[in-house]
Amino acid sequence: MAYNVQPLRTDAEINDFLFCLRRNKNASRDVFLFLLGINTGLRMSDLVDLKKQDIIYDKNPRIIEKKTNKTRTLYLGSLQDIIRDYTQDMPDDFYLFPSTKGGHLEVNTVYQMFQKVADLLGRKDIGTHTLRKTFGYHCYKRTKDIATLMEIFGHSSEKITKRYIGINEEEISSTLINLRLGI
Repeated sequence: MAYNVQPLRTDAEINDFLFCLRRNKNASRDVFLFLLGINTGLRMSDLVDLKKQDIIYDKNPRIIEKKTNKTRTLYLGSLQDIIRDYTQDMPDDFYLFPSTKGGHLEVNTVYQMFQKVADLLGRKDIGTHTLRKTFGYHCYKRTKDIATLMEIFGHSSEKITKRYIGINEEEISSTLINLRLGI
């Protein structure tokens, strides 16, 4: 069976996901992880490794991405209130997404959490890349700026970026859905 992770394409899908996360034991942490992920497009390995000091002192902090070792600027202006509320009682060197076992959440732990949400929503297309793809999908739908997304994601072509965020399938479907010839 092919596993094809997809973005959350509608506000309703995003809200349904949040609804499920808010019922978790560590709801505050899990919701903040989700919101930071869909608003930054970071890989899960970079998200779980963040500490308060990495994001709290600058609207546009810079981080080094683990996979590419490249510097990435985060644009957090619209999240400042949420960040401040979530981190207010947290020491600067504290992981944003602590594990109950110490240290930070592992990517696999997040995957397992997301699979529980996927089961509740009756979906088979949710994974740790869902947040990154959701960011890209909505950014593209609002701006049509594929060049910026290519740069953010480190992709070498528009085709790769569109396929990654699930645009090609959607564009083909919406183009062909009402095509009727000779009928």
